[in-house]
Amino acid sequence: MLHTIENDYLKVTVSDHGAELTSVYDKAQDFERIWCADPAVWNRHAPVLFPFVGKVKGGAYRYNGNTYAMKTQHGFARDAEFTCIEETTDSITHKLVYSDETLEIYPFEFELLITHRFDAENPRLLHVTWAVKNLGSDEMLYSIGGHPGFQIAPGHARSEYSIALPDANPRHYLLLDAAGSGLADTSKSYPFNDAGNAYVPVTDTLFDKDALVFEDGQLPSVGLVDADKKPFVTLTCTDFPYVGIWSKPDGPYVCLEPWIGRTDNMDFTGDLSEKPGEQKLIANAETVHTYTIEFHSSI
Repeated sequence: MLHTIENDYLKVTVSDHGAELTSVYDKAQDFERIWCADPAVWNRHAPVLFPFVGKVKGGAYRYNGNTYAMKTQHGFARDAEFTCIEETTDSITHKLVYSDETLEIYPFEFELLITHRFDAENPRLLHVTWAVKNLGSDEMLYSIGGHPGFQIAPGHARSEYSIALPDANPRHYLLLDAAGSGLADTSKSYPFNDAGNAYVPVTDTLFDKDALVFEDGQLPSVGLVDADKKPFVTLTCTDFPYVGIWSKPDGPYVCLEPWIGRTDNMDFTGDLSEKPGEQKLIANAETVHTYTIEFHSSI
């Protein structure tokens, strides 16, 4: 089932399936801002990654002496059916709770609330909030991330756009394993804007080696600008340690991905508690993560 909120500028649609943001229709500019999930290119819009971001090495992970299968990347929430628990004029909240099935592959009792909400002052700003609750009596480990795909404006090419950084300080990124394992290759990092500028063109070859992974809170915000450097979309994810930037090499969209945690390293062999970026939540506690997306008026 789909749920919709709208104001004078945007019409936002969220699905019960994965609590996924499936559409942000720009009413003022008359075009869709979220990738259409064309299965011939990439069959998702903006999946939520939980309780893992990326892959676990070998499709299995170890925790407290036990081994658990997690053969798909990005966890299971993106393919789960959530329950819509609240729908107001400006927000939609979904809930997912652990089950016997999830406990077989993820041994923690959790509740995940996902809220999409318009900003009270800026009608072009959308807040995405994840409230992660540990319902168990032991410490809970998790990762969570966003994966929104932003569709290029009609009549324009992806190569007309640039990645907008928060400032001109040099950034660097990791790549995933060239062998296609989906794991992080930490043996080398690559300069992103070593010339010292705040804009990096989205060239036709930028994603030839898959996602660009930025660590250490390098990108508290990131966006897309058009050929005139006019803002198109801005994602703000202050205090998020990781950001991924990705698209299919020929896809007319760009994913700007705020992450709390990331994929395993290529050489990782440890317990889940030792996984890079893994979050720890004490018993009966809750933590909240929020990022925002501003859909600028660009044409």
